Amino acid sequence: MLFLCFRATFLIVLSFAFSALPPAAAVNQTPLVTGNGHGFAVFSLQSKMISKLYAHPYKFERENPKEILGEGVETTNFVKSLRWASDDAGEDQPHYLDESHIIEVDSNNAKQHFFMPFGFEHNALVATYEPGQLAASSLAAEGSASKTSSLPALLADWEHAIADTNELSVDGRRAKLYKFRGVKESLLVVPLNSKAEHQKPILGTKSDFLHSGAWAFVSLENASDAPSITRSLVNWQQNLSGTQLVQRELRSLESWRARPRVNFRSENERKLWRQSEVVLRMAQSREPNRPGRYNNGLIIASLPDGAWFVPWVRDMAYGVYALIRMGHIPEARMALKAYLNARPVGRMANEVGGPYQISVVRYFGDGAEEPYFTMEGATNIEYDDWGLVLWILGEYVERSKDFSLLAAPTYRGPVYHNAKKFIVEPLLANLEKYDDGLIVKADTSIWEERQKDKKHFAFSTAAAIVGLDKFANLARMQHDAELRSDLLKKIALLKHGFNRAFIKDGKLRGTLEPGIKNELDGAMLSAINWGIVTDPSVIDASVKAMDKLKMPSGGYRRVTSIIEDPAIFEYWYERQEFLFINFSLAEVYLRMKPPIENIADELVSTMVQRSSKDNFIVPEMYVSEKNYRFTGEIGEPTGAVPMVGYGAGAFIVYLCHREDLIGSSAH
Repeated sequence: MLFLCFRATFLIVLSFAFSALPPAAAVNQTPLVTGNGHGFAVFSLQSKMISKLYAHPYKFERENPKEILGEGVETTNFVKSLRWASDDAGEDQPHYLDESHIIEVDSNNAKQHFFMPFGFEHNALVATYEPGQLAASSLAAEGSASKTSSLPALLADWEHAIADTNELSVDGRRAKLYKFRGVKESLLVVPLNSKAEHQKPILGTKSDFLHSGAWAFVSLENASDAPSITRSLVNWQQNLSGTQLVQRELRSLESWRARPRVNFRSENERKLWRQSEVVLRMAQSREPNRPGRYNNGLIIASLPDGAWFVPWVRDMAYGVYALIRMGHIPEARMALKAYLNARPVGRMANEVGGPYQISVVRYFGDGAEEPYFTMEGATNIEYDDWGLVLWILGEYVERSKDFSLLAAPTYRGPVYHNAKKFIVEPLLANLEKYDDGLIVKADTSIWEERQKDKKHFAFSTAAAIVGLDKFANLARMQHDAELRSDLLKKIALLKHGFNRAFIKDGKLRGTLEPGIKNELDGAMLSAINWGIVTDPSVIDASVKAMDKLKMPSGGYRRVTSIIEDPAIFEYWYERQEFLFINFSLAEVYLRMKPPIENIADELVSTMVQRSSKDNFIVPEMYVSEKNYRFTGEIGEPTGAVPMVGYGAGAFIVYLCHREDLIGSSAH
């Protein structure tokens, strides 16, 4: 095949990284991401090239001992740009092939694809180039291999200076190993569909890659693994061409998908479900656990280059719940085990009164607890995390009937024992009396308040109620009668305390403490959707109060912004429309008596329509107040994009709950 003979040239340049929250993305300009749980590549729609190739599936690899309250040691990025050069980019925008993780660049003269294969359990980016019919016909007519120099070359601009290179040959397949200055990982580059590499060296006189229209770029933690990884890659390839590899990957993905158990209201809704399903898959780490790294199964809060490209307990919980509801049981199981195997944890033990298993905020990429939200430069304690993990653990067992998980080993004993001793007991120890009931102690809760401004949040107590209630069912299954009895008593007291503390003047409020910011808080809607608040009059009044949070972009922000210092990030961030609140409110409309389905549909269909114009990606927010940090037009995606738990996961959960509540009766 003629496309095997392209000449691929690498250009080496130096570049400088700049880390900041990305500005609002214009419609259809959000970067495309491909990942397989071992790493990520980011494709820029503006420059039409791979702009990042990460060595690991998270932004920060581990804590930086020189800056304890800093973000941590950043994951290596290998490239500034990687692209197939072309004089005709075509009219079609780069897009995901059939709502997958395969990025397709289609033009009149060629098809390009970039993807990280799930069937190859290593960090590998595959890049392929296939000439279009016109280009192929022209080459055939010319009948000369010497004309291949006129075809596009593969160009790479490295992020780091090259320290060393090493050419190797494994079973007749030549490859090149790159080592970079100041970078511990190496990059292995292997041609995938050329017969010529058996006769010619992979490098020419100008360090040009030769004779292949398909390449694999593999990140290695140990350079000594290069021969074995090359052999594994060749075995994975099975002599398939680049085009055949793309089609095999697409077929494999389709066989992985769970059959939707919902009735879609539109074709765009169906496509958004499919793309969200893949986003959740890409977001889950598949790196194997090893001494010093216990992250297998953790899920990041956003895909790169979203600002929350880190494993976050809360966002992960919603992502796992979405996996459970879709029927992706192996992935959900892996995530729950990740919660219970991540370590070291318990760094705030002195503050919370003893050891615990679930991070009070988030994790570094290596699975170590990160108990602070670094934009505040202080430690945080978020008790809602513990209730959320108990909630999804119970949901998993009840819906999957996988009772064996409770006996599965963790480093602290079987799952049930670990959860009982290091989630349930610490949570119970951090309840306090209110009136003649109980509420969760003051914390920083769902929105990462400053530690100095900790409060008693409705969301934290609601999460404790739903989580402990689910664990009481697990205690029954385990014949743990004493714990079950104690939990039922505590749950009754928590419900009473919740009503006394967080219902005022006939409606929900976000915190016990008075204050403009959280008096009205979109997080309180979860108490309705979890079935904790059922009084129709309270629900009606709470929904009506949400009008104060409605934004010019059409949806709702999460709290009332009161910070006046424009130098503080939160000042700008809290002024944007937050999609998680939109999904939560839409679900509440469906739970009202009678359901107000038309308003719920309008709110969600707007998000579906906007996502359809942006490769079916769900962002964290929409611009609702333009400023120097959020510079897009009103209604454009902004914040962390693509969002995982609070984006793709929230959308899937909404559709599943809509099916539970409404089904297809009205459609």
